[in-house]
Amino acid sequence: MATTLVSSAGGMLAMLNESHISLKIHALSNLNNLVDSFWPEISTSVPLIESLYEDEEFDQHQRQLAALLVSKVFYYLGELNDSLSYALGAGPLFDVSQDSDYVHTLLAKAIDEYASFKSKAADESSKVDPRLEAIVERLLDKCIVDGKYQQAMGTAIECRRLDKLEEAITRSDNVQGTLSYCIHVSHSFVNLREYRQEVLRLLVKVFQKLPSPDYLSICQCLMFLDEPEGVASILEKLLRSENKDDALLALQIAFDLVENEHQAFLLNVRDRLSLPKSQPLESVEPKPSDADSTQNAGVSGPDDVPMTDGEPASAVNVPEDPSEKMYAERLNKIKGILSGETSIQLTLQFLYSHNKSDLLILKTIKQSVEMRNSVCHSATIYANAIMHAGTTVDTFLRENLDWLSRATNWAKFSATAGLGVIHRGHLQQGRSLMAPYLPQGGTGGGSPYSEGGALYALGLIHANHGEGIKQFLRDSLRSTTVEVIQHGACLGLGLASLGTADEDIYEEIKNVLYTDSAVAGEAAGISMGLLMVGTGSDKANEMLTYAHETQHEKIIRGLALGIALTVYGREEEADTLIEQMTRDQDPILRYGGMYALALAYSGTANNKAIRQLLHFAVSDVSDDVRRTAVLALGFVLYSDPEQTPRIVSLLSESYNPHVRYGAALAVGISCAGTGLSEAISLLEPLTSDVVDFVRQGALIAMAMVMVQISEASDSRVGTFR
Repeated sequence: MATTLVSSAGGMLAMLNESHISLKIHALSNLNNLVDSFWPEISTSVPLIESLYEDEEFDQHQRQLAALLVSKVFYYLGELNDSLSYALGAGPLFDVSQDSDYVHTLLAKAIDEYASFKSKAADESSKVDPRLEAIVERLLDKCIVDGKYQQAMGTAIECRRLDKLEEAITRSDNVQGTLSYCIHVSHSFVNLREYRQEVLRLLVKVFQKLPSPDYLSICQCLMFLDEPEGVASILEKLLRSENKDDALLALQIAFDLVENEHQAFLLNVRDRLSLPKSQPLESVEPKPSDADSTQNAGVSGPDDVPMTDGEPASAVNVPEDPSEKMYAERLNKIKGILSGETSIQLTLQFLYSHNKSDLLILKTIKQSVEMRNSVCHSATIYANAIMHAGTTVDTFLRENLDWLSRATNWAKFSATAGLGVIHRGHLQQGRSLMAPYLPQGGTGGGSPYSEGGALYALGLIHANHGEGIKQFLRDSLRSTTVEVIQHGACLGLGLASLGTADEDIYEEIKNVLYTDSAVAGEAAGISMGLLMVGTGSDKANEMLTYAHETQHEKIIRGLALGIALTVYGREEEADTLIEQMTRDQDPILRYGGMYALALAYSGTANNKAIRQLLHFAVSDVSDDVRRTAVLALGFVLYSDPEQTPRIVSLLSESYNPHVRYGAALAVGISCAGTGLSEAISLLEPLTSDVVDFVRQGALIAMAMVMVQISEASDSRVGTFR
């Protein structure tokens, strides 16, 4: 039959008014083919077609056809919500595999609706429309069948369908690759920490079903889930394996954990590794205590010698069974790695042998700075500490001892603490290096400032690896009533027991806080935060209560920072605390609230956090809070440095100098070491700002952006130096 060119849909629409059902059906099926060209004409009869869809006389199929027609008309009219609800009524006639704009648009709409519904449903127990669910499932199945696994996984994650996610992963052709893609997606795109952990749990489950699991990735997931038991059992399984590569893999995983994880987790893993089964000797000899085993592990770590130090330890670890003997050797190595000593040792050697810092620069600075100017005197000492951080090279200080001794009071405290920066990680000799400055028991010898500084320095040397030094710092804290020494001991103790959430230490620091001395209390507040960092501990409420009770601004500031540290990386879990702090009457606690936002969402580039910070940056009454709000953007955005200059560019032109200072540092923090040309361009005008402290901030930030950047990559680096 020759195709007739239709110039109007009027005839078909007239047929819809006929009384005979078969005529109506004929009209519907033809209109369905014509709708793409004649939708303006058909749209006038939408109420009529809707009534057919609701007509009980029609059978299922014809009513669905009517629904599909109405849906298409609404789509062309731009009414996507109505269009979608009729498409759902069209049931199987709405074909997800059809390649048309109509289908693509409605599917996108359906997925968005479903995803937003599922994320709300996580909070309330409301039911999803089963027809909507059916469409999304058809789409996911189609993606899996067509081999578009990444699309299927992305949609499944967004729609919170972990069952479909698992199916997409297991049916894909390259399961390992798919899993690592999935880990990447869940870190970069899943905004809710709680849901991200669910996804990671599922991934661990899928990984473990594989014939040859990728243990590195499993341990990476377990680390984010904070499950040391799982990691320990995998490491033990690998260490006991006959295959040498498995044991090497275990050591590699241990190195990766040390790179990323805090000491509480590492020690937890280390203590869960079972001791080798040895001969009956064990009943005679006491088990080596923790301190022994770490020291021994440290000694045996770098040179890979089996442990031969403490007699009792070697007596326990002499199993007769060759496989147990091999396990014992491997166990010592891995304990050395997990205590962090092996990698610290290697870093120290590397920094010492590759130290290229130029002493001439320091000499020039020292000569050009006026003798009596104490601010510049301290700045020179800091410059030296930062230049030689971790290299153990303190030549400059040794050559200028008399010049160094000009520092007084807090400058002396910082000068001594600077030694800790230079010797950072020098775990073996840290204490003997600092001995001349440390408080000598009973005899009031040195200045309290250098003694306090020395205790802080010990904390810096042992930061995050404080097993060996914690006890000494606790004793020093107990045995002094001088607030400056308490200040140093608190800071040192906080760094050495970073994130361990040790109750006894917490109580000791709390006693210092309750003496209500401004100097010691400030350090105690920060130290509690360091001790509880990232634990989301409810101790924060206790700290908040005391911050409201005390009269000392210093203590309130210390506590505000401490509370912010406890919620580090906790994302939406921290929202109630952040809300409490940001609504506080006291500007210092609101300032802490900005840091809490910065730390809870650090590196997530979370939109909600950015919006809140920008709001405070322009609306708060206190300059302190506004400056910190802008600066906090730097922490939230550091994983996406290209964004930062764009987001703070308007703030960098603010009339308020505090906001300009914050904008400079936000760029410095998030673009540190990138040498981004937009960042440098934003900071350049600020280096000649009219307000002195803004110029200071811009110079510091510029230096941070240009860390390790050569003139070859940006000519402005040379000029700036």
